Amino acid sequence: MKAAELRELSDEELARQLEETREGLFNLRFQHSSGALEPTSQLSVRRREIAKILTIMRERELTDA
Repeated sequence: MKAAELRELSDEELARQLEETREGLFNLRFQHSSGALEPTSQLSVRRREIAKILTIMRERELTDA
């Protein structure tokens, strides 16, 4: 997802998206360690998605304070 799309989500939806993305990253790491993951670039894509979500959550936290 793009950052603009993530900013449109509510706090609860962002938290749910973060959880789903982290679970997806866990599964990709498991596949990678077993040798089943071909395009390993998916790992860095998931990490960037997590970073985007956490950044947006932090921005909201700072604007509320």
